[in-house]
Amino acid sequence: MKLPVLFVGHGSPMNAVEDNEFTNKWKALGRSLPRPKVILAVSAHWYTASTRTSDTREPRMIYDMYGFPKELYDLKYPVEGSPELAGKISDLLKEGVITDNRWGIDHGTWSVLCRMYPDADIPVVQLSIDFNSAPEAHFEIGKKLSQLRKEGVFIIGSGNVVHNLSLINWGMSGGFDWAHEFDDYVKQNILNRNFEAVVNYGMAGKCAEKAFYTPDHFYPLLYVLGAVDKEDDIEVFNDSCIMGSMSMTGYLFG
Repeated sequence: MKLPVLFVGHGSPMNAVEDNEFTNKWKALGRSLPRPKVILAVSAHWYTASTRTSDTREPRMIYDMYGFPKELYDLKYPVEGSPELAGKISDLLKEGVITDNRWGIDHGTWSVLCRMYPDADIPVVQLSIDFNSAPEAHFEIGKKLSQLRKEGVFIIGSGNVVHNLSLINWGMSGGFDWAHEFDDYVKQNILNRNFEAVVNYGMAGKCAEKAFYTPDHFYPLLYVLGAVDKEDDIEVFNDSCIMGSMSMTGYLFG
């Protein structure tokens, strides 16, 4: 059985401990989707000078966020790693990936998975994002990894389509016009299966210039799109912008 692929707009780390419309959907996905053997996660928060993965059986939990309530730092998600999946990733990407066990499972991954799979009983391997690579390269890596879907691997990208913290309005419930414009540009091109226009996101115009200060939160979507097959159905969920300059929109393909 071929597993789906998923992009999640993870938003605030507090989603790991708060119940809201976004986390309720993550919980529902965890209950309804086929159970994977192992998860391959591409998180916006492992942003490195090359493509890296980890082959440790016991990845450490990374609390890579600051200034949040103590309950968030008390949260434990003691998930195992998978040297077997790390080996398959290395075989598929060859010299394009290196093994690096200094990182672990960061909040871009565990804040979502603790809601989807709260028992922490599915092994997880993270793949880093090479900030030196062009958008097309991230998409191509997704293509190379797509065959893992047939081997019980659930490929998840965790980021945000719009993520500009410098323009956040904490008291705003919706999004700025330009945030909606960019989010809609991405959404319509995904629904039309025009993934090239998403990879070349600058075509969206001026709204793309404000969508993110750096593309770390956008790039996980490109890995996911690369792993999509032409016969996959597309579901849009959590379709909204919040705090002016953040999109929570997610995509399920399968």
